[in-house]
Amino acid sequence: MGRILAIDYGTRRTGLAVTDPLRITAGPLLTVPTHTLLDWLADYFARETVDQVVIGQPKQSSGEDSASMQQIRPFMNEFQKRFPAVPLVPFDERFTSVLAHKAMLDGGLRKKARQDKATVDRIAACIILEDYLQSISQK
Repeated sequence: MGRILAIDYGTRRTGLAVTDPLRITAGPLLTVPTHTLLDWLADYFARETVDQVVIGQPKQSSGEDSASMQQIRPFMNEFQKRFPAVPLVPFDERFTSVLAHKAMLDGGLRKKARQDKATVDRIAACIILEDYLQSISQK
């Protein structure tokens, strides 16, 4: 069984999270510059077995796609061309940044660490992945 990787896509930075090989736990992985993301993924896929990638799908509170989907759709198309064997699953990411900040507060991170946007991106990716894992376990 391969891992599931989650992407919190951003125009400058992208947060990544991944499950353990048994898909029991999710943990933050790292943050990469978005312009290097596809190359980073190719390298990671060469080293690790990844069965599925979940990408945060930003939505408005009404449930409609947010404007940032205009940047994410081209990435998704390029991903599917470059890695046709790896399913890419969009998953609602509403409020993940707010939840990431709350998790950092609850975890006792100091103010300077909470202001690190790369940390927020990694934690947001982890929240997306945890929510996804919970949604598929309920089916």
